[in-house]
Amino acid sequence: MMFDLPLDQLREYRPAVAEPDDFDEFWKSQLEQANTFPLDATFVPIDSVIRSAQVYDVAYAGHGGTRVCGWLLVPRQLDVHGPVVVEFVGYGGGRGLPVDWLTWSCAGFAHFVMDTRGQGGSWRRSDT
Repeated sequence: MMFDLPLDQLREYRPAVAEPDDFDEFWKSQLEQANTFPLDATFVPIDSVIRSAQVYDVAYAGHGGTRVCGWLLVPRQLDVHGPVVVEFVGYGGGRGLPVDWLTWSCAGFAHFVMDTRGQGGSWRRSDT
């Protein structure tokens, strides 16, 4: 990868960011609005050729109640106190197929990979 600054300078870099006057008010209202919709999460186990993990088709209510979809891959030998890797696919992408996401679950981590709401499907399959 290419960076604009050396690593030691990046670690110390603190840019001056102009925060809009209504910044806190905006995010407070967004969080209040989000709390008006039930999460309505579903975790449906799916049959899969993947033997190292149980795969779940996950959906929940995102911004404005819009459904967001993802795959949850849970290793069959999971450390229940271990971390979960949550991955948001970039714009134009989507959650694809469960077999696209074996790296983290094969390494022993639960992995939740999500569609980008309303932005996916141009370079990988999207269901949101």
